[in-house]
Amino acid sequence: MSSFFHRLSAVNAPSIGLGCMNLSHGYGQQVPEQEALRTLDAAFDMGYRHFDTATLYGATANETLLGRALKGKRAQVLLASKCGMAIDSASGKRVIDGHPDTLRRQCDASLKRLQTDHIDVYYLHRFDRQVPIEESVGALARLVDEGKIGSIGLSEISAATLRRARQEAPIGAVQPEYSLWTRNPEIALLDACREAGTALVAFSPLGRGFLAGAVTDPSRLPEGDMRRHMPRFSAENFAHNRALLEGVSRLAESLGVTSAQLALAWVKAQGDDVIPIPGSTSLDHIRENLASETLSLEANTCQQLTAMLTPGQVAGGRYSDTQQADIDTEEFPITV
Repeated sequence: MSSFFHRLSAVNAPSIGLGCMNLSHGYGQQVPEQEALRTLDAAFDMGYRHFDTATLYGATANETLLGRALKGKRAQVLLASKCGMAIDSASGKRVIDGHPDTLRRQCDASLKRLQTDHIDVYYLHRFDRQVPIEESVGALARLVDEGKIGSIGLSEISAATLRRARQEAPIGAVQPEYSLWTRNPEIALLDACREAGTALVAFSPLGRGFLAGAVTDPSRLPEGDMRRHMPRFSAENFAHNRALLEGVSRLAESLGVTSAQLALAWVKAQGDDVIPIPGSTSLDHIRENLASETLSLEANTCQQLTAMLTPGQVAGGRYSDTQQADIDTEEFPITV
């Protein structure tokens, strides 16, 4: 069992964590700070104990927010952040940099923003192809030795890269996108994680809001919303994908749950080593997501769901060509 699982157990965390990106990054306007702090306080009071952030989110604003929200609660949570991808202050552009000195510098800055002396799991946010993965992981291993991080994580990486990385140091967690409509980890990564006893932390387990029925007209998404540039939300693909969701909605209704809860229960049903971290800016949705903790699906229900949104049925890639260029994961061929 990895140190990630030990920490989850130590803080008595539910099997669902909270992705905090939405509060500061990715979907248009940032949530005002006081409102975001109230949201995080309420999430803690509900029972969330696994909080996930990154240097990138809000150009470091999300880490600062978490530091304030979790002050005085640090010992009671698993705190995760990420390095190796940041917003350059001069250009405003996203930069991927996996050099050891960069990762160390970013870790020290993250510790200050998070108001803590250690981060429980620190992910390499993207594999920098200009730097051997062994060098980046070696730098993170030294931070483990110094007590600055509890375990090493990797995000958006392939099974082959994970196997290389774990020859350098143990990998506590891997964070891919994984949901009913994004099955890429099933190609090879999930098996590679299980070979090593590594947790698979599923980001966007609700398909960036799609599986919760939160997007009905992508053209009405706010300026700056990353989904505007994602092929699955494009005008030519969305109607097709929306039709696929109708079966999920009907099944959820028959079970007396929401489609979001059903989608999260499906992710959890893939194994105790699969930890979804949905994010939201809505307290009602955050509460609704956590309620799926107690939802257990029968095998035939899982099979029904699995057949509803297969990779061959979903129209469009999950990233644009520009975004995909930075991704190391295995990909299904796009057939629709």
